[in-house]
Amino acid sequence: MTSETIAPVAAPAWLPGALRVLRRIIRYAAWAVLAVAAAATILPFVWMAGVSLRTPADLYADPARLWPGHWSLAGFHAVLSQLPFARLAFNTFVFAGGTTILLVFLDSLAGYALARLTFRGRQAIFVVILATLMVPFQITIIPVFLTLFDLGWLNTFQGLIIPRATSALGIFMLRQFFRTLPRELDDAAHIDGANSFQIYWRIVLPLARPALASLFVIQFMALWNDFLWPLVVSSTLDMRTLPSALTLFSSQSGVDHAALMAGAAISLAPLAVAFLLAQRFFVQGIATTGLK
Repeated sequence: MTSETIAPVAAPAWLPGALRVLRRIIRYAAWAVLAVAAAATILPFVWMAGVSLRTPADLYADPARLWPGHWSLAGFHAVLSQLPFARLAFNTFVFAGGTTILLVFLDSLAGYALARLTFRGRQAIFVVILATLMVPFQITIIPVFLTLFDLGWLNTFQGLIIPRATSALGIFMLRQFFRTLPRELDDAAHIDGANSFQIYWRIVLPLARPALASLFVIQFMALWNDFLWPLVVSSTLDMRTLPSALTLFSSQSGVDHAALMAGAAISLAPLAVAFLLAQRFFVQGIATTGLK
């Protein structure tokens, strides 16, 4: 039998150029999709800023217009003059910041125990924690409210903070991240005489900064914008947070869209700053959480 050598078929001369054109089209199409998505995301905030600087007559004349026809700071003046805005901002910082710091600490402890320690019932506890994700928080409002009433914690900062100081999502997120860390770190620390809390505090937490920053940003944004819980717990304006107070403001003085949008724009500024400061850790934590 004789073997025949098959000569390779030469690629058409036009193929490399066509592939370059195709790659360029795909790149431009991806940029176009990103531009449309970015515009759709930014557009509501642009409209909010525009409404906050418009007069009622200008707004009702053409609500869809993004920029004011007649510029006015009456909305900002109404918010700052008719509401104790400094007190509301302080309450919101204490509620969102204090709750988030306590939540990150407690969730990291629980996540560390579920990921790095071995004890009986660990998996069952984790399943129960995950099951609580299916229970809406609104269902537990009445029993929690009655408990706070018996403790005398209504209309107080501890009543605002402590019931929200843990999160099943945070425990799950940090547990998954802690499982990605090498077990050899724990073994080496145990050989050096470190206990479990020292390993958690000195080794695990410093390595988990991306996941901790991600959880902090997610929970801080959610708590800053929380409307229902501060409205239920607080009974006076001095203990309200910005979202609940702005809604009360709209019901007291009618529908002043410029004032509402001005208050919303001011209240969103700290969220933008927090996200920009933690953006690098946030993206890194989201990208690595859940990997094993």
